[in-house]
Amino acid sequence: MTDNRVFDKCAWRLIPFIFLLYLINFVDRVNVGFAALTMNKDLGFTAAIYGFGGGVFFLGYSLFQIPANLILERIGARRWIFIILLVWGAVSACNALVTTPQQFYLVRILLGVAEAGFFPGMVLYLTYWFPKAYRARLVANFMLAIPFANMVGGPISGLILGMEGIGGLHGWQWLFLIEGLPASIIAFAVLTRLPSGPQEATWLSADEKAAITARLAADNSSRHQKFLPALLDLKVWAFGFIYLGYSISYYGVQLWLPQIVQAMGFSNLATSFLVALPFAATMAAMFFWGRSSDASGERIWHVAIPALIAMTSLLVSAATGSNLVVFLALSFAVMSLMSLQGPFWSLPQSYLSGAAAAGGIALINTIGTGAGGFIGPYLVGVLKDSSGGYALPMAVLAAAPVMTAVVVLSLKKSVQRAAATASL
Repeated sequence: MTDNRVFDKCAWRLIPFIFLLYLINFVDRVNVGFAALTMNKDLGFTAAIYGFGGGVFFLGYSLFQIPANLILERIGARRWIFIILLVWGAVSACNALVTTPQQFYLVRILLGVAEAGFFPGMVLYLTYWFPKAYRARLVANFMLAIPFANMVGGPISGLILGMEGIGGLHGWQWLFLIEGLPASIIAFAVLTRLPSGPQEATWLSADEKAAITARLAADNSSRHQKFLPALLDLKVWAFGFIYLGYSISYYGVQLWLPQIVQAMGFSNLATSFLVALPFAATMAAMFFWGRSSDASGERIWHVAIPALIAMTSLLVSAATGSNLVVFLALSFAVMSLMSLQGPFWSLPQSYLSGAAAAGGIALINTIGTGAGGFIGPYLVGVLKDSSGGYALPMAVLAAAPVMTAVVVLSLKKSVQRAAATASL
């Protein structure tokens, strides 16, 4: 069996299941955006309160990123991902119990802590199985769960909101219960479906395991393999700021998009279906952009170009008075921001391995998703309260993808030198 067939076999075994787990993960992370369509009124939450609660998730998320990946390295992916799913499902369902802003903030922080290890853990996990040439498309493939979660989760959330009053509960309470608990249930499938590495995979032969080990060893040109030097490396911090620009703009749009569309005059159910449309296009864009990056081996411009398109789209949405143009512009912003994911995560994966990858990937996601996921939604809430609309928040968000493009382009020469050295 050739190396390519071995890695294709691993991809077919692992990626669909990781996709499913990430789908559940992202539904639990973003269903608050749909719950807010009725929850804010029921609980008397202002835009600033909701924005802070939506964003404070990422403060909890950032606190546990690095420790979570180090635990994964120590006890193995199978056991650690099982624990993560079991806990986050229970915490997510607890959103149904909140009655005050303080309770809302607390549950969101705890949910962030519970979910912190999943995404960076999965990015690290792929480095145990696949060489660099596969990683942009595979990261993009499992991250298709993000637009898919919004595409199917939106209409489902809209229907669940219609359960208002059943069992004495509000629709948004049913939303958190129905969409939260499946994570705890599917956690038990992790114990049988997610081997910690190739050596634990009963569906691989000894020759296949040896082929994977040999290919990964030959492919490893990482500069860092130890934990502390990676955390102190300026390039790792630069990767974090690249992802920070993405996260501020993406989460600033994504967590507010249902309310932006609802403000155009649509019902809750119509809003949930309309919000699904941009993410259907996003799935196709992510798939083809990730394959393009792997086919060409080019990463830098595959990150910079979508970031610049997102900047332009956000400025257009802020400048127009047409609801249709606003919707289309924000759709392009979401599509372009998500498209850079696969190419971006191939950059640190080629620079780090071992304990350095565990800590470095977590640090990058802490700076990016942790800080950016808080800043974006909260900034939109504050600016919306002060200006009375969404034009100013979208214009301010446009600065974030500019940072992404500028920083990634500044790394172009060093990435090219590293690639040239690795090919010698």
